[in-house]
Amino acid sequence: MRQAGRHFLQIPGPTNVPDRILRAMDYPTMDHRSPEFAALGKRCLDGIKTIFKCSGPVIIYPASGTGAWEAALVNTLSPGDKVLMCETGHFATLWKSMADKLGIQSEFIETDWRVGADSDAIGARLADDTGHEIKAVCVVHNETSTGCASRIDEVRAAIDAANHPALLMADTISSLASIDFRHDEWGVDVTVSGSQKGLMLPPGLSFNAVSQKALEASKTAKLRKSFWEWDDMLAANAKGFFPYTPATNILYGLAEAIDMLHEEGLGNVFARHDRHAEATRRAVEAWGLEVLCREPKFHSSSLTAVLMPEGHSADRLRKIISEKFDMSLGAGLSKLADKVFRIGHLGDFNDLTLLGTLSGVEMGFEIAGVPHKRGGVQAAIDFLSAEAQSAPSMEAAAE
Repeated sequence: MRQAGRHFLQIPGPTNVPDRILRAMDYPTMDHRSPEFAALGKRCLDGIKTIFKCSGPVIIYPASGTGAWEAALVNTLSPGDKVLMCETGHFATLWKSMADKLGIQSEFIETDWRVGADSDAIGARLADDTGHEIKAVCVVHNETSTGCASRIDEVRAAIDAANHPALLMADTISSLASIDFRHDEWGVDVTVSGSQKGLMLPPGLSFNAVSQKALEASKTAKLRKSFWEWDDMLAANAKGFFPYTPATNILYGLAEAIDMLHEEGLGNVFARHDRHAEATRRAVEAWGLEVLCREPKFHSSSLTAVLMPEGHSADRLRKIISEKFDMSLGAGLSKLADKVFRIGHLGDFNDLTLLGTLSGVEMGFEIAGVPHKRGGVQAAIDFLSAEAQSAPSMEAAAE
């Protein structure tokens, strides 16, 4: 039976694609060897640098974020190289598993999945590595499975304090264009990302933002690669082209997304995400429930993972909410399966969308018999109303 109204896609990605981007992607597919395409290619390749806040190249692949993980590793490392990673959650674990499959020796700093990366532990381990056997430190900026955001600036400071030459790689798949990230300023060597979250696009593009140090490392890296080869990409990108068929219509959308982000102003985009994350946490607190992320300094502005009361199923709650209110929430992954649900509040998202989302959750609690206090939505309304009252006009807030 048809359900009236729009589907609330409130998983932490893929996110809702704005109509403006959908219309941009609706253009006829062009010849990807034409001068017209070269202009589009340069527009995307130059424009995306402003989102990563980098001066070096950003390489765009027709792939998911998983592809960008692999590209980062195979272009900079050799078989048997050691890398230091942090077990911040499901996706950090998958990145480690990939490194292992590629013949890289990965070392994991363990956590309980309720905090971000421990920069002190990273610094201590690097200080012990007097032979500089560790070639890279790989950190997930925003762990999508837990709602914990690591402090990449603090990780860089720890690497520098240890006077260690390791490359710094950061996964921003669920943080780029949602949480402030500064590739150049924070000394990141390879930043990994994807199209389907803060960039407001469908899945299908992935990115490597690359420092000069990483480019130098690529000259001696011996892991086998072909599709992911940076050199081939950079040679073609110099003229706005790609060495193989690109995802042309998603590039139309990327150009539009970059324009939209700058029209709002990146600072305003980040403030909007911060505001919605805080409103969500206030709702969770008012319900008498617990946010999975234990330390406020690691709170994510892209999503909130909510712990279910003991003996209650997160998957049953999500199923009821989907069937009754046509809303999708994120599932708990691996060791968090059925223990948490995740509220995505990133991408093309505003105050009323958030309040609709939280209303669906609160109604779902009632139907599912989940123990909670009423008033979570009201707590969010109170916060957002106060924020709206004190906010400057749109003209004054423009970038």
